[in-house]
Amino acid sequence: MRRTPSGGHTAVVLFTRDLRVRDHEALAEAVQTHEVVAPLFVFDERLLRSVQSANRIHFLLESLADLRQSLRSLGADLIVRRGDPVGETVRLARATGATTVLASADASRYASDREERLARDAARHRFELRLLDGAATVAPGALAPAGSDHYRVFTPYFRRWRETPIRAPLEAPRRLRIPDGLDPGELAAPDEVSSGTASSAVPRGGESEGRRRLRRWLRAGLPTYDARRDALVANATSRLSAHLHFGCISPREVAFHAHEQGAEGFLRQLCWRDFFLQLLAANPRTTREDMRPREDHWNDDDEAAASWREGRTGYPIVDASMRQLALEGWIPNRARLIAASFLSKSLYVDWRIGARTFSDLLVDADVASNIGNWQWVAGTGADTRPNRVLNPLAQARRFDPHGDYVRRYVPELRGLEAGSVHEPWKASRRLVSSAYPPPIVDHGTAAARFRARRQRSTDRVSGSS
Repeated sequence: MRRTPSGGHTAVVLFTRDLRVRDHEALAEAVQTHEVVAPLFVFDERLLRSVQSANRIHFLLESLADLRQSLRSLGADLIVRRGDPVGETVRLARATGATTVLASADASRYASDREERLARDAARHRFELRLLDGAATVAPGALAPAGSDHYRVFTPYFRRWRETPIRAPLEAPRRLRIPDGLDPGELAAPDEVSSGTASSAVPRGGESEGRRRLRRWLRAGLPTYDARRDALVANATSRLSAHLHFGCISPREVAFHAHEQGAEGFLRQLCWRDFFLQLLAANPRTTREDMRPREDHWNDDDEAAASWREGRTGYPIVDASMRQLALEGWIPNRARLIAASFLSKSLYVDWRIGARTFSDLLVDADVASNIGNWQWVAGTGADTRPNRVLNPLAQARRFDPHGDYVRRYVPELRGLEAGSVHEPWKASRRLVSSAYPPPIVDHGTAAARFRARRQRSTDRVSGSS
């Protein structure tokens, strides 16, 4: 392999979950400060083995193919390797004589470990490591209240976040020159990295598709977002979460355009993403431990957890949510809240079981948002009302009043009208498929039991303090 002459001319840009060329700070800086740039993506086989979702793998592979095409249109290519990202990055840097490695910073435990190992190897092999913003609109640690290094409550964080100027997105580089003589490597085939088959309902991955969706959303969806976002059958949310998770579009660019339109409700949802990211960065153990321990003694009920996961709890709105998740790798935020509250509070099953299920099934399974939202719903995280319980029947009547969402995903109930579709146990059995189960619990009884248990836990904590 022929080496590019050293002397500060070459940089390696390590792509992780920032699979785009527009508004990419690490790529932009590399192009500005170096004559030659080696764009690198490493298939981390250790990480891939932990991913259970064929839908997510499918989305990743499409996103990488799109990124490669974009880089080729700029005169470059995506260099693809397999193995340990740190080892492969160092190997490429040494082979090309690179003096700098640039990457987008992130906040998960896995990303932090990767960044720490890169820093050690950078010192050992005498190249500079530059970590730039890329995963958030406002980077973790940039905002903090007096007396603390991070916010633990959303509302004051949102006030500070909204006061922070959002810069205009960076343009894509006009041209890129990559090192001579490099074998770019092949992208993996789906069956090489996943044992399952992706659903046809999964959205197309990649920056090109993400930007098309963003343009369409800004034009046609954002103006009515506040009024329609919780209507489950309306499909009135942006559906950009997977593209944001893989960095096919920049969160800062989305926020910049939403701010231009004065879309306060949508900006608030983008802010939740940053809030949970800074929360995880400051509390990395919350992937496994309660942020605010409640001394819960969760039900050890594998059968109940399985019924919830498979969408057969007997509560149609919960079951529709879980079946959509299994089919599409996505559900709207309102459905996530309903399903999560039912598992952690109606069934009183450990939130970690729910978080793992969502992580396995969601295409947009962002660690910070997944953990943050599950702890919020379970009352062990950032919710200032930790004992609230969402009533699935009240939620169904409010956000699926005609039952269209339920009938779309629970075919056993397609014969029921709006008045009975959310309470099929009250309907004539001839209208309900015998395959549909009765309610797994009585919600009223379950909610009262949860509050009593949580109160006993609170009393124990208070008594020991």
